[in-house]
Amino acid sequence: MPEPIEFYFDFSSPYGYLAAEEINAIAECGGRDVVWRPMLLGAVFKETGGQPLLGIPMKGDYARHDLERSARLIGVPFTLPASFPFMSVAAARAYYWMYDQDPEKAVALAKALYREAFGQGRDIDSPAAVVSVCAAEGLDPEAVSAALSDPAVKQRLREEVEAAVAKGVFGSPLILVDGEAFWGHDRLSQVALWLQRGGW
Repeated sequence: MPEPIEFYFDFSSPYGYLAAEEINAIAECGGRDVVWRPMLLGAVFKETGGQPLLGIPMKGDYARHDLERSARLIGVPFTLPASFPFMSVAAARAYYWMYDQDPEKAVALAKALYREAFGQGRDIDSPAAVVSVCAAEGLDPEAVSAALSDPAVKQRLREEVEAAVAKGVFGSPLILVDGEAFWGHDRLSQVALWLQRGGW
C-alpha cells in the first residue's frame, strides 16, 4: 500500500477549511488515505517570523476576496468569524483526543469544527464552543471538557506541533505526498496530478 497523504492545517486557517472540503476526495481518486494533522500556526510563526495573512496590508484584502471566490468555486459556504483570527488550541486538542479513539470520527469532527468556524462564521475559539460542536457530533460533552484540560492531551498536541515544525511545515494547509510538500489550497490540483502521474 502507498503511504498516506499527510494533511497539515490549523483550524484558524480559512484556506485550510477549503482544502479540508476537498482533500479526502482527491486522495481517494489517487488511491491514498489521508492522515489529518492539525497544528498551530502561532508556533510556526515563531520559527518563520510569519503573521496571519488577513492582517497584512493589501494581501489581506486580496485574500478576503479570494477566499469568497474560491469557496463559491468549490460550492461551499464561507463566512469569516467575527473573532477572526482566533486561537485554535481547544479545537486541535479535541481532534487529537478523538483521533486516539477513532480516527474516522476525528476527521468528521474536524470537518464539523471547520464548518462551524468558516461555513457558519461562528466561534470555535473557546473550549465551551468546541464542546458544543462535539456534542452536536454525538460526543459526551463532559468527556470532551475533561479532555481539553487533560495534561496528556495537551502534551499530545505539543508533540504534534513540534513534529510538524521538524518536518518543515510552515503554513496551512500543507500537504505531504511521499515527502513532497504542496502548500496552499491552490496546490490541490497539483496534488491530484502528482497522485495520477506518480510524480514528475
